[in-house]
Amino acid sequence: MRDPLHRSVAAELRRRIRSGAVQVGQALPSEADLCREFAASRGPVRQALATLRDEGLIGGGQGRRSVVLDSVPSQPFESFLSFTRRAELTGHAPGQRLQEIALRRCDPAMAAALQIDEGDLVVQLLRLRLLDGRPAMLERMTYTEPVGRPLLDSDLDAGSIYALLTERGVDLDSARHTFDAVAADATDAALLEVPEGAPLLRERRVTTDSHGLPLEWSDDRYRPDVATVTVTNTRKARTATL
Repeated sequence: MRDPLHRSVAAELRRRIRSGAVQVGQALPSEADLCREFAASRGPVRQALATLRDEGLIGGGQGRRSVVLDSVPSQPFESFLSFTRRAELTGHAPGQRLQEIALRRCDPAMAAALQIDEGDLVVQLLRLRLLDGRPAMLERMTYTEPVGRPLLDSDLDAGSIYALLTERGVDLDSARHTFDAVAADATDAALLEVPEGAPLLRERRVTTDSHGLPLEWSDDRYRPDVATVTVTNTRKARTATL
């Protein structure tokens, strides 16, 4: 099945921006020119431009020419969960390389995050994530033993761990995300192919089931040249002033 036309238009424009064919500060072709190029009506073209605008790649709109603002698509905060899904939505080919996985006793910090007893068994893994074959993010994931044990016998280079767990009936309901910047340690530097001490975007995440019980704690470190995060706040109602 072919992708909807607006996705195809967005993917091609995204490719041009990422490749440098259209550089930051340059204007995209007009809506009329894009309609002719892609044999499309204004609806799909405007939808494609709106997608790129939401990703932070372009600005403009409302009668103004769209101008390239960035070459790295941003990930909407509310969908910051599945790396594989985010990659696909932004036109990248996701990949992964499992570095290690083990059943271990948890330390006090892990026990506190997962609300279990110190010394309880957990499943820990280290996995490198790729975008178009390039190192993009390093995952350090810890699962409670009942949730993580099936991963020990699974092919974790095949795709999304979240998709695998969901297929097995694991109740992944919500997540709390904390973002900060950290310096790359020796492991980060070797696997992400950056200098030791280079700044990385870190996401720490606690994922819970629908009853609020923690199932996963993760420390994910992104190269800042391949990932950014956008948070949009909307004030729904104004407070009356006297």
